[in-house]
Amino acid sequence: MKRIITIVGARPQIIKSSAISRAVKGPFKNLLEEIIVHTGQHYDDNMSDVFFNELDIPLPHYNLNVGSASHGVQTARMIEGLETIFVKEKPSAVLVYGDTNSTIAAALAAIKIHIPVVHVEAGLRSFNKSMPEEVNRIACDHMSTLLFTPTVTGLENLKREGFRFDHNEKASADHPKIYHCGDVMYDNSLHFSDLSSSSSTLLKSLNLESKSFVLVTVHRDSNTDISSNLQGIFKALIQLSEKYKQTIVLPLHPRTRHMLEKQLTPELYQSVIGNDEIKIIPPAGFLDIIALEKSASLIITDSGGLQKEAFFFKKPCIILREQTEWIEIVENGNALLTGASEEKILDAYVQLTTYNDQSFPEFYGDGKAAEFICQKIIEEL
Repeated sequence: MKRIITIVGARPQIIKSSAISRAVKGPFKNLLEEIIVHTGQHYDDNMSDVFFNELDIPLPHYNLNVGSASHGVQTARMIEGLETIFVKEKPSAVLVYGDTNSTIAAALAAIKIHIPVVHVEAGLRSFNKSMPEEVNRIACDHMSTLLFTPTVTGLENLKREGFRFDHNEKASADHPKIYHCGDVMYDNSLHFSDLSSSSSTLLKSLNLESKSFVLVTVHRDSNTDISSNLQGIFKALIQLSEKYKQTIVLPLHPRTRHMLEKQLTPELYQSVIGNDEIKIIPPAGFLDIIALEKSASLIITDSGGLQKEAFFFKKPCIILREQTEWIEIVENGNALLTGASEEKILDAYVQLTTYNDQSFPEFYGDGKAAEFICQKIIEEL
């Protein structure tokens, strides 16, 4: 039986890991053993523990509790703690997701002591190295032994960076194997959609009808920490609520809620807080988020995950960023990039709500990405 150590630290990684954990507990229960390590990068119970509970993910065997710090300090603490665990547990591989500090720390700690790295969501690129996530994902890809990309675009990105697809050597960091597997979050969206419909009570508690509101999430530093950007976004939201009579549902991370008062002008802050059509709510659990996504008329977000989930549930999406790693949905017309520009956000809203002929090709696989990943780990390592 092969032992894998799965690294999670941010909420999206916890959610993504549930797909692999289901596969390990299901068809691969006699072939794989999974040890989950939580770095503690997201440390608020409402932002982390709730996901383990509602998604029925095994609780972490280890929690480093690193908490918030600068990129260097946080990553260094993770590397130190993870190396100790890896030496003790002697895994066949370390599995990492995406592009966070937890991802890069685990990859560095593993490759330095010759443990294969398995990168889920490999090959994604925004082509903007001012984003810490872009640096993390590029570096992680080049330290990995098995790379699993959710999209054809990801494969092409890796080809351009010099990865070979035609070698017959045993998989290693020097001779990595690359696979197009589909997206584990599509696995999860299919799996949890029905459960969300039956268990989430958030829509009822907010007195919301289907397609009667716009779902908005804002959390990226480039938006929350730059006053002009946060003001542009919230000016647009006020216009949507007043000019277009849209109800806005806005689950806010505690840090973002704090930044509203700090970054918005007093007049703008009061206009947001005093607007009955802008419903600011606490961070929502994954099942509640799915319920909101399925019922929203449109989604506005700077989150990478919600961009895709909007596509999964066939919702138009405004992306509050200048670039996206999920370029397929933009090229197909399902989403528009606006950055934090008030004018661009409002123009995108008009364009997306008046265009009714969208298609939703199977960009992200068949809902069995996790099983594919587990099978390749067994075959290649």
